[in-house]
Amino acid sequence: MALWFVFALMTAAATFAVLWPLSRGNKPPVGGSETVVYRDQLAEIDRDLTSGLIGSTEAEAARVEIGRRLLAAAESEQQEPPARPNMRWRRTAAVVALIGLPLLAVATYLPLGSPNLGDFPLAARARTPDGTQPIDNLVAQVERHLEKNPSDGRGWSVLAPVLARLGRYDDAVRAYRNSLTYNGESAARRADLGEAIAAAAGGVVTAEAKGEFERALALDADEAKASYYLGLAAEQDGRGADAAAIWRAILAKAPAEAPWRPLVEAALARLDGSAAPALSNETMAAAKEMNETDRSAMIRGMVERLATRLKQHGDDVDGWLRLVRAYMVMGDRDKAKSALSDARQAVAGDAERLRQLNEGLKSLGLDG
Repeated sequence: MALWFVFALMTAAATFAVLWPLSRGNKPPVGGSETVVYRDQLAEIDRDLTSGLIGSTEAEAARVEIGRRLLAAAESEQQEPPARPNMRWRRTAAVVALIGLPLLAVATYLPLGSPNLGDFPLAARARTPDGTQPIDNLVAQVERHLEKNPSDGRGWSVLAPVLARLGRYDDAVRAYRNSLTYNGESAARRADLGEAIAAAAGGVVTAEAKGEFERALALDADEAKASYYLGLAAEQDGRGADAAAIWRAILAKAPAEAPWRPLVEAALARLDGSAAPALSNETMAAAKEMNETDRSAMIRGMVERLATRLKQHGDDVDGWLRLVRAYMVMGDRDKAKSALSDARQAVAGDAERLRQLNEGLKSLGLDG
């Protein structure tokens, strides 16, 4: 009801703005016409002559000049009589303003507006995209959008990696397939799809995933992700030499600042039997006599003991470097990053130790 009242006020204001000038009639000039003025001037000249203010010669010259102007003014007024307002046109304009404007407003609003649409509830407003909402809510909104617009290739490209990070690998596989369908072939998309398939299989590079990586390399021989996973497939098949050859080839042509370089180096170290962190020669010798399960358990136990010791004695730069390298070789990058952060905090007050730490991290392929 309040909305219609506002519209009525706006219409009334627009109508008043049109009718106001039409209601004002033409008024005659306040000072009269030019002929009246000139006649007054002639009478004034006669009065001045009678009182002796001007001479007869000056009076005659003034009469001639004013008479000339009086004749010209009289002729002009006869030729151009003042126009009278046409009341018929005014009435027409008033009717159009009073009736036409409201009709035009209603005729425009009904097809374009939504008079029967209720107010937008606050709860519904909360469902609009908002960067402060939890990631699950935002993903759900994108999924609803893609249900209505399944051919939105850009939407599938945005959604797929988010689903993979959330651990929804089966949904990520479907999203990557749709991205390929609606965005076209690319090596990166094929590699991403293969990675999602492998993740859905618990990290095993299945025949289906392997096929996607091979398609990616057929499109781009330098696709690093596809090459890495093909090496991983070879390792899982027991072909260690083939895996090592693939990974060494990747590192040979990879830039020094490649973010995935430590991952490939750690995989090579694991494959070469150097997965054990460089803790001591005695430890390494003892580890050679154990089976793989016992060796891994021993190494992990020693790494955890090293981490515990460094929390108490954080000034041991070499210890921190061994710990970070151990986590990298074991493939636990999250713990490696956490150890790196702890190391920097521990030696932050000693400039020399901080420099040694950064130099050591650079030697490990990390940003010092």
